[in-house]
Amino acid sequence: MKQRPTLSRPALALALVSAIGMVLAGVSFYIALIVFAIWIGTLWLGSPKPPQPERSDGDGVFTRASVGDLIEHSATPMLLTQGSRVTTANLSARRLLGSHLVDQDARVAFRHPEAIALLGRDAAGSAIIRGLERRRDIWSMNRQPIGDGFAVIELVNRTSEADISRAHTDFVANASHELRTPLASIIGYVETLLESPGSLDSETSNKFLATIAREARRLQHLVEDLMSLSRVEAEKHDQPDEEIGFANLVERAARDAAGSERSDRLELQCDSPVLIAGDSQQVEQLVRNLVDNALKYGDDDKTVSVTVDTSGKGEATLTVKDRGEGIAAEHLPHLTRRFYRTDPGRSRASGGTGLGLAIVKHIVERHRGRLDIESVRGEGTTVTVRIPSKAVADDVVKLS
Repeated sequence: MKQRPTLSRPALALALVSAIGMVLAGVSFYIALIVFAIWIGTLWLGSPKPPQPERSDGDGVFTRASVGDLIEHSATPMLLTQGSRVTTANLSARRLLGSHLVDQDARVAFRHPEAIALLGRDAAGSAIIRGLERRRDIWSMNRQPIGDGFAVIELVNRTSEADISRAHTDFVANASHELRTPLASIIGYVETLLESPGSLDSETSNKFLATIAREARRLQHLVEDLMSLSRVEAEKHDQPDEEIGFANLVERAARDAAGSERSDRLELQCDSPVLIAGDSQQVEQLVRNLVDNALKYGDDDKTVSVTVDTSGKGEATLTVKDRGEGIAAEHLPHLTRRFYRTDPGRSRASGGTGLGLAIVKHIVERHRGRLDIESVRGEGTTVTVRIPSKAVADDVVKLS
């Protein structure tokens, strides 16, 4: 029904009193009546119209269309339900659950006990759903009623958060274990020496002290590697820009890693004049870790090849190849994980911390490079690092 403007009582009374006053003052009755009529008409036409109710048909079509337009391009999967039926699903939800989702029973779409229980309640709430898209996925399902039997459902992927939390837990557990082992050894030998002053012969005492020194150095190396890993991870988003002669740096770092006692096993081919934009300290650490690993786990009677070259894509390429026992294929995808060892006993005996390749991986990522590891049992292992050359890096900066 059409709404008309209305007159307030105070305005009507004021107009009437003014007309009566004009008559009493001697003004013609007809003139006073005309003035009263004009006044009333002006007030009537100028009075505010009452607010119109929002247009909506009885089936709620206006509401569904508005919500659908609002949520369509949200990166978060969202649905609008009426009762248990899905009336609207945005693009992200259709990609996640299928385009057939609309007009389907939401309980059939999710098929999860906690989701079904949440959909059965006519109240706001949330539930955790596992395996919605893949087996290990974790999703948070939030439901918010908006009236007239409608509700908005939001799906938030919590998988990454759970993975990060699990990785942190594993890291703390592994680090604690690695630190506890040398500490326990040091404490045990020190307590023995303190409890038996003068009762141990010099040979035994020296053996104990040598063990304490070895475990202390192992502990020191572990702490240094943990600090290096933490530093590299903190700087991973800051691309370094120092100009470095890659071949010269690799040759110097490789000789430092080998030392005088292992230098005869090095086979260096570092003649390429390629330049890179990088952090010289971290690149040296990368080379030392790779060369030390190759010399440590390669055959003691065979050489380790260290080669610097330029790829067809203009990348600076470092290849470190040993000629040892090689690594089984099932271990290759896990080699850059923190504290991962293919042979824990041999690694600890040789002073390894299990963090060397994890540090290498993060340094390569910071330099926007690639790391590839190939191995053949009985023939050896080849590690290849590719880092954009200075010219390529400059071109990328200009394009960006």
